[in-house]
Amino acid sequence: MSKTTSKDGTAIAYEKSGNGPAVILVDGALCYRRLGPMGPIARELASGFTVFTYDRRGRGQSGDTAPYSVEREVEDIEALIEVAGGSAFIYGASSGAVLALAAASRLEGIRKLALYEAPFIVDDNQAPQPADYPSKMSAFTAADRRGDAVKLFMKAVGVPAIVVAMMPLMPDWSKLKAAAHTLPYDVAIMGDTRSGKPLAAERWAAVAIPTLVGVGGKSPLAMRNAMRALADVLPAARLRVLDRETHMVKTKAIAPILAGFFSSREAVAERAAGGHIPVSR
Repeated sequence: MSKTTSKDGTAIAYEKSGNGPAVILVDGALCYRRLGPMGPIARELASGFTVFTYDRRGRGQSGDTAPYSVEREVEDIEALIEVAGGSAFIYGASSGAVLALAAASRLEGIRKLALYEAPFIVDDNQAPQPADYPSKMSAFTAADRRGDAVKLFMKAVGVPAIVVAMMPLMPDWSKLKAAAHTLPYDVAIMGDTRSGKPLAAERWAAVAIPTLVGVGGKSPLAMRNAMRALADVLPAARLRVLDRETHMVKTKAIAPILAGFFSSREAVAERAAGGHIPVSR
């Protein structure tokens, strides 16, 4: 484990593995180097890339300078790009995909961008996020009610109530609670993108780099429509479907597509993805 320093002085913990062009992996809510999908993906990519996994601020061994802002999280990615030599590919999953988009719209040095299932709600195929969700989440975390914060998040993203009730019995419960205080950060990152309104075309107009937008073929229609909408508003994006996948995408499914895209073998990625999404309204 190594550390770099973000612009506001926050220490950001990261690990580097492999050889080749740099790839930075950006986690979604609650995940960090010791919990979540990025470690296995890093191991798969390390044969052809120098892969950076890191603890987003407030998680794991990274610092957490107040006050929080999305801009400061973007600066954390900027610090990692500097460690990588000034340029890198970026892969972000879930709310990490939205953070990666924010970084790509503000930073130079990002060569290509890959995104998987940014949890937008853009139509009426899914109920919009409740208006009081941000205030409830902030209240739970301010009161250090970490378990309640995690449960609120899990319900908001559609985890069945019976599963949410059983989560305290699961092995990773303590790790989830350890990162619970950062859930308002992901609320800020998502902004109004879970309101059920269409994505604004101008929001990420500056993201003109080649972008891969991924979605699971078994994911709900609302998610598939949202990723179609994202690909449509980004200037240089292509949509890829992983036919048998859901939001919890398997490493063996996503890693070859990332490797193909980042190494410019788009034809390989296209064959692996299995085509385009049928969209209905």
